[in-house]
Amino acid sequence: MRTGIATVCLSGTLKEKMQACAIAGFDGIEIFEQDLVTSPLSPEDVRKMAADLGLGLDLYQPFRDFDSVSEDILQENLRRADAKFRLMSRLGMDTILVCTNVGTATIDDDDLRAEQLSRLAQLAGEHGVKVAYEALAWGKYVNDYEHAHRLVDTVDHPNLGTCLDSFHILSRDWDTAPIEAIKPEKIFFVQVADAPKLSMDVLSWSRHYRVFPGEGQFELAKFMGHVARAGYSGPVSLEVFNDVFRQSDVERTAVDAMRSLIWLEEQSAKWLDAASLVPAGAGGDSTANAAGRRRYPMELATLPKVAEPAGFNFAEVKTDEPAQLETLLGQLGFEFDGRHRTKDVQLWSMGQARVIINEQAPSHSEPAIAALGFDVDSPVIASARAQQLKAPVVPRKVQADEEVFQGIAAPDSTEIFLCQGSPDGTAAWTREFGEGLEHPSAGAQAVIDHVNLAQPWQHFDEAVLFYTSALALEPQPFAEVPSPSGLVRSQVMQTSDRAVRLVLNLAPVIQQEAGQQGSGARKSYQEHIAFAVDDLVATARAAKARGLDFLRIPANYYEDLDARFALDPAFLATLKELNLLYDRDANGEFLHFYTATVGSVFFEMVERRGGYDGYGAPNAPVRHAVQYDSLHAHHVQR
Repeated sequence: MRTGIATVCLSGTLKEKMQACAIAGFDGIEIFEQDLVTSPLSPEDVRKMAADLGLGLDLYQPFRDFDSVSEDILQENLRRADAKFRLMSRLGMDTILVCTNVGTATIDDDDLRAEQLSRLAQLAGEHGVKVAYEALAWGKYVNDYEHAHRLVDTVDHPNLGTCLDSFHILSRDWDTAPIEAIKPEKIFFVQVADAPKLSMDVLSWSRHYRVFPGEGQFELAKFMGHVARAGYSGPVSLEVFNDVFRQSDVERTAVDAMRSLIWLEEQSAKWLDAASLVPAGAGGDSTANAAGRRRYPMELATLPKVAEPAGFNFAEVKTDEPAQLETLLGQLGFEFDGRHRTKDVQLWSMGQARVIINEQAPSHSEPAIAALGFDVDSPVIASARAQQLKAPVVPRKVQADEEVFQGIAAPDSTEIFLCQGSPDGTAAWTREFGEGLEHPSAGAQAVIDHVNLAQPWQHFDEAVLFYTSALALEPQPFAEVPSPSGLVRSQVMQTSDRAVRLVLNLAPVIQQEAGQQGSGARKSYQEHIAFAVDDLVATARAAKARGLDFLRIPANYYEDLDARFALDPAFLATLKELNLLYDRDANGEFLHFYTATVGSVFFEMVERRGGYDGYGAPNAPVRHAVQYDSLHAHHVQR
């Protein structure tokens, strides 16, 4: 599949954008007119630079408000088009995007539109230019791709075809199956963009909230499957208008964009495979080959196949001042399993819940979540897949007889290690800790239930795609939780069996700025690791006896809790005594408590009863408020 991206997707100058696109590995680019107009580079300079970078110049855009106008305006539009065609000749480009009219259209007449488009096609033919006619979702008279294509068919000129844009089609819920009926030679260009499902006017939705494939909720694999079945073999190019991407590092955004197309290519191939298995006459493809998928002119590459992770292997917290963390883990009931034989690293465990304290940190580094380990079937294959998805490799020094971890870096800088899982939940690498240490008999049992990671505003969407594509986690519908410093967007990523639950939180900007005033690192935002136990009340009582500093829940919460659930008075008293929080739904109950924060890290202990599958969302505002008060009081004292 030939990959492309519109320069409007990225921040920076035209030169910077082109360089970033080449670094990310794109085959070609769309030149957005404003990027050229504001650039000091001449068209000839741009043409040479593209050639030097190995980039094709696939599309010039946009040409707006051409059709459905009076004759005098049409003449002006043809003059404007002639000038752009001459410019394209200097650029060495042969395809221009012409949008359906949204501003100056005054005549709703398909015969007139066809006649006007015919005159444009004739002019384009004289310059060797192809016109890709695109139906904007908010077009005044033409906002449906099938309508636009009927006009193209009516004109029947070799220099006039259609542009299919996934946003304009899927935002209006148009059926994508009719794409297959379009002759492939009449599909001049294909643009793709994803988006979250929002209730707002489609123009504002398009201008501000498009995202790269895999970061939204559109059925893009289905869209691309129909495009492939139509016989299209040209560029598949990203056109994403997004305020965040236009403010983010240009090279990083370009890599994220390329990752999204690699992911989309794989998902489209999977869709075609699944569709080919449907019997003929039921929407299937009776010409599927023995491999299950018919061959199409567009070659869709796939990645190494990996299963979703089987569970968490470990969580790592990095600090050069571990005393508070050691105390906290001990109070929770974790056992010290010793130090690593060659590194300044400790291991603490409670059943299959393992926490590594890494003391190989810069001086005066407060505790922060640094890495997560996941059990996978084949670490080498999973790592190869992640690297093909542009994930940076994390180097790790090892000595003889030490476990070799496959590591990649997540967008938020968390290191992700792919570990060889075992049926009994043990980990071979733990033998590298505590030589000569007498290990106690089996004590309390726990597993890592979920991990909550804070995401910088400019990398949140990138993180969703990363964990979806590289780790096969499924994004759930996002939620927004109120906090004293603003709404916190929360996105759960999980495996189908819930063995891995990762919660990505987009902290309010004010909180991020406050964190940056300290160490300057993202990890100054609060994050936490949650451990699941069978009996939370017993765990809490034991922790209290060891002197644990619980997050202290206000009495008002328990009054409200009683009003909502009419709990047994003795049970309610226990909750209040131990600072436990409670939630209930139709499937079961949820008990949990939080520790005080150390550095940017705190811990949560949870108990799931019955089929409860959430995270105590009604309690999140309470936790945020109490933590806010606690941290504010701490700063005042300092």
